[in-house]
This record gives sequence, structure tokens and C-alpha cells, in this order.
Amino acid sequence: MNRPESCTFLEEDWNILSRGWYPVAVAGALADQPFATRLLDVELVVFRSGGKAVVALDRCPHRGVQLSKGRVEEGEIICLYHGLRFASGGHCTAIPSDPTALIPRSLALTMLPSLERFGLIWTTLNGEAPQLPEFEAGEDLEYQLIVPPVIDISGSIGRQMEGFLDVAHFAWAHLGSFGDSSNPVVPSYKVEMTPRGFRANYISTVSNYPPALQHLAPADFLWSRVFDVFLPFAARLVVHFPGPARLWILNVPSPMSARQTRLFSPVARNFDKDGPVEAVHDFNRTVFEEDKAMIELQRPLDLPLDPSAEGHIPADRSSIAYRRLLKQMGLTLRAAVQPC
Repeated sequence: MNRPESCTFLEEDWNILSRGWYPVAVAGALADQPFATRLLDVELVVFRSGGKAVVALDRCPHRGVQLSKGRVEEGEIICLYHGLRFASGGHCTAIPSDPTALIPRSLALTMLPSLERFGLIWTTLNGEAPQLPEFEAGEDLEYQLIVPPVIDISGSIGRQMEGFLDVAHFAWAHLGSFGDSSNPVVPSYKVEMTPRGFRANYISTVSNYPPALQHLAPADFLWSRVFDVFLPFAARLVVHFPGPARLWILNVPSPMSARQTRLFSPVARNFDKDGPVEAVHDFNRTVFEEDKAMIELQRPLDLPLDPSAEGHIPADRSSIAYRRLLKQMGLTLRAAVQPC
């Protein structure tokens, strides 16, 4: 697939990023009607056919109308302009204005590969074999998989990723969720390179319980938060609660455009599996809305990969490593259109 006109990504970035796999929909939220979304400035339609998720360009090959404005019947998507029907494989099956006409091969959707994993629908514009982030707990029967609603952010995907890895902002940006303003010190931690990115094991006394449950945290308990980054835009966090309890969080933002990011964040837990899912949704939304507020305040809007562009503090080990690795990939992460 070629880079779209009026693309907000620079050509060199788009060519690299278009080979990646990204989530485009929450599997459980994909109803029986088409769903419109964007990926790297490409408009897509997602729908189910025979239980399988289908992803295609959101454009009817007849006169270019958005197929997401149509409807799905018996597993086929129907364009609302002239009623042309398209099967899950992309080929046109009916031309209502001339039922006996020979259907040309050019009347076919531009299809994209699709994969359903971890409660999400994934696709790629120019990639080949799927290379998704590692999230073993999401498929472990000992864990409960929960997929909260998406969060849309008016900010760049690089800023979102770096915010997820940031451990110095807990005491300041997350006071409504789990942060503790009386515990702002960040103990030293190490960053280790891995085949797909890096790992950081951050150990501190900052509890992961919300304010109403802070009393459950044992005194002086050391919380381990293990971050794994899968380049370019995925990260996994495993929070070690007291005892064998573990919470896995998958941070997978999807770049709708250079400065519009849709965050998908499946979680898996091996405790409180009979508890209300809504409570997890609420806590997840509170945490990521706090992050969203900071991301949308950051300037420049794009994540600077030049180490001299911003100052750094000792707690920034993860973000410094992340920026360096993105630059080594050949990315710039500068938007094609700069603000006035």
C-alpha cells in the first residue's frame, strides 16, 4: 500500500511504520455493523463476517463512498450509495441496478490481513508475518482477560509510549488513582536490552492499590513493576502484588495519525477474578485519563529523538533508551505538517 495523500507522517517514517501490526478495534465491541477507524492516516472499515473480523480500506471501489456508512447483511457489506455487496474476501457479489451484469474484477475491496488476539483486532498496512507484543497472561486460563474501552488522545504515539514507561510522574500525575505525593523518590533501576526492545524492573514502595484500598498494602512492601518494550509502539507491564497476585497490562497505542492516538489496554489478572469488571474499567480509565491530560499538554507535540532537545533526569533511564532505539530504527517521529 502506498502512503496516502495529505499524510501527517513523513515518508521515511510512514514506510517503516506501515510494516508494523497495530490494534484497530476491541473484538468484543465489534458489533454486526461496520466500524470506521484510521491507521497511519489510512481510512479503514472493520466488520464481522461469519464470526471472523474483516479489515479493508473504507472505500467502495465503484464510486469511493465510505463503506463504513453502509451495513452488513449475511456477512456481506453493502454500500449505501448504489447497494453493491461485497463478501468477506473482498469480491463484489451483486450489482442491484443490473443483476445480470458480469461483475468486473476491478469491483473488489482492498483487503488487509486481520488477526484476533488478546481481545483485540490487529492489522497491518504493509507487514507480513504477524509480530505482536508478548502477552502470555492474555491467553493463560489461570488469568482473567479484561479489555477496557479505548481512550483517544490528541497527542503523538511516541509521547504516549514514553508516558507509560515514566515512573517519576506517579506522585504527581496519578493522585486520583494510585499516586502518593508523599512518596515521590524514584529508586535507581536498570534498563536491559532485549531482542525486541528493552526491559526495566522498577522496584519501589509505591502501591498499585487505588486510594480506597491502600490499607491492603503491607507496610514497606516492595512493589516490582517489570516493563517490557516491543518496538516501536507496544509495552507490557507486570505488577507484582503481595503474594502470587499478578496484574499484566498491555499498552498498545495505535497511530491514527501523527498526532491522534487511540490507546488499547488489555489487562489480565490472576486474582479477584469474580470481582466486577466495571471496577477494572473505571480504574483503567482513571489512570490513562490522567496520562492523557499530561500528553496533551506536552510541547513539542512530537517526541524529540534528539537527546539535546529536552533535559533529562536520572529517573528517565527508560525514556532515554526508548528514544535511542527509535532513532536506531531510522525513525524521526516528526509530523509532516508542523503547527504554526
